[in-house]
Amino acid sequence: MSDLSDKTTIVVGASRGLGHGIATAFAEAGAPVVAVSRTAAPFAGPADRVGTISPEVADAGDATVPARLFDRYRPQIVVLVAGASPHMRPLQQQTWETFSVNWQTDVRITFHWLREALLTPLPPGSRVVVVSSGAALNGSPLSGGYAGAKATQRFLTGYAQDEANRADLAITFTAVLPQFAPLTGVGRPAVQAYAARAGLSVEDFLAQQGPLVTPEIAGAALVELVRADATTLAPGYLLTGTGLQDLP
Repeated sequence: MSDLSDKTTIVVGASRGLGHGIATAFAEAGAPVVAVSRTAAPFAGPADRVGTISPEVADAGDATVPARLFDRYRPQIVVLVAGASPHMRPLQQQTWETFSVNWQTDVRITFHWLREALLTPLPPGSRVVVVSSGAALNGSPLSGGYAGAKATQRFLTGYAQDEANRADLAITFTAVLPQFAPLTGVGRPAVQAYAARAGLSVEDFLAQQGPLVTPEIAGAALVELVRADATTLAPGYLLTGTGLQDLP
């Protein structure tokens, strides 16, 4: 997949944050990109990229949307980034509704899109990347059920790969777990909450985290991932400010 010019790429959750950076990176790499989001998002003009970006306003959590968009665009690459911003409070200050928001959104979206990738199915050689979170490894005590939901996204990705292998579909499913991304809508309030919990300024807290993930770093890493030989890929990767790393 070194040449992406004929690889239609659907990026789900492309309106902001890592999703916006990923959609932009694929277009800059030459891919025709379908940017799926609940609200339309602006992207840089064609002079800044060699591929195209077509906005598609849709609710990714609607079970009918994946089939409709797969039928319309016939993608070879699908990147799932969409999710809800968690309610940043300790456990005792959560309600069940705030605690479970990422199960009802992030996990639901992942389930519907992976299911449809197997049912349609996507063409042989297709790549599906699920962007989870580093919280799936280490927990996240101030974000309710977020860490558990992100761990379940990783499990679902593995289940989908097993089913694709059983059916000889030749589709590759990969989970990517980003560390803190403070410039995103999800990352910014999380950084503020954990800095306050540690009694640190945001600047001092971030200084302890090492190189940070940005939308541009995420975009470059995922382009690199889909260009790699599928037989060399691990089931999942940690994404840090220095790029992709094997999961511990």
